[in-house]
Amino acid sequence: MFIKPEEQLKIIRKGTHQIVDQEELLAKLEKSYNAKKPLTIKLGLDPSAPDIHLGHAVVLRKIKQMQDLGHHVVIIIGDFTGRIGDPTGKAKGRVALSDEQVKANAKTYCEQIFKVLDADKTIVRFNSEWLSRLTFEEVIKLAATTSVARILERDDFQNRYENQVPIGIHEFFYPLMQAYDSVEIKADIELGGTDQTFNVLMGRTLQKHGGLEKQVAIFMPLLEGLDGTEKMSKSLGNYIGVDEPSQIMFKKVMEVPDQLIIKYFELATDEHPDKVDNIKHQLNTGINPRDIKLKLAKIITSLYWGEEETKKAMTYFETAFRNKGIPEDIPELLIEIGSETIMDIIPHLIERKFVKSKSEFIRLLMQNGVQINKERISEDDLDRVVMNGEVLQIGKKRFIRFIK
Repeated sequence: MFIKPEEQLKIIRKGTHQIVDQEELLAKLEKSYNAKKPLTIKLGLDPSAPDIHLGHAVVLRKIKQMQDLGHHVVIIIGDFTGRIGDPTGKAKGRVALSDEQVKANAKTYCEQIFKVLDADKTIVRFNSEWLSRLTFEEVIKLAATTSVARILERDDFQNRYENQVPIGIHEFFYPLMQAYDSVEIKADIELGGTDQTFNVLMGRTLQKHGGLEKQVAIFMPLLEGLDGTEKMSKSLGNYIGVDEPSQIMFKKVMEVPDQLIIKYFELATDEHPDKVDNIKHQLNTGINPRDIKLKLAKIITSLYWGEEETKKAMTYFETAFRNKGIPEDIPELLIEIGSETIMDIIPHLIERKFVKSKSEFIRLLMQNGVQINKERISEDDLDRVVMNGEVLQIGKKRFIRFIK
């Protein structure tokens, strides 16, 4: 059963950057409530970057909230548009993905989005279903729905045009094809980040042109990473990945800057707006932000790993970081006792992804970032033989126990 439209609107509005437009949204919610007919919520995914972090998941969390309100979710994997590549924010044209790359990325993406969405209540479609069947005449008619001047309103195209950076005509079709997806599935609502404003609004234009009721566009803000200033990004190293081990995720959430606590509650959790308002009040009346952050870490980690793993992660955090001890539940590495040195086990650490390379390990060593049994080691210790039961610690977050 649906809850009342006003309450739905309250939940949907939480954390949003912009809704185009809110009156239309309320009208759709009222119509849906009265007819007991769910709305169709659209999210288009470009399968070019398959690794998802909490910044990517902001839109997914909002989708999940609407899914929980009883509405239908349609995820559109842009396998056809991926062959062109989204030019959004690009200073030059992007190399198109091969069919094999698109399929591999789409598979990985789907595995990760269902850590957020309910797979049983989600329809996944590929836009090649309809875009690959358009005739050339239909493509020309599609192109006739907008003008070059309108397309050049996009900052990225405008900048490239002014700087005489080539723009392929095929790139102009990207927002049109993405918009055509909305026509095909008769979307009631489409979500996107603020960087997708032009593409999502184009969906409204094409629906109106086709005589359909326009979709409501909901834009979610970008989430800053752990540095507190830049957008969350793997390349900047300020991210929290949805596939990271629960212990790492918990610890990283505890590193969220105090000024971003509320924003993370709004964008990275499904907490009700009233609960978030109560947390704001607690922070404003002097509660220790660390206590609130502990609650945030529990909520976010449980969303992706469940209650049991979250309890283990909290115990790990308390032991390793608050009490400066060595956790019990850590990975183990099988070694030949009495014959393998620290230098010998570096390849194993790289294989297990504890470090990226030998040079990274040596760099951390020289920065006093490597310990054995809580004792710092140096370059002089590289030929030291490792022993059964010893625990190697790399940085603050990575532990591994040697066993025979």
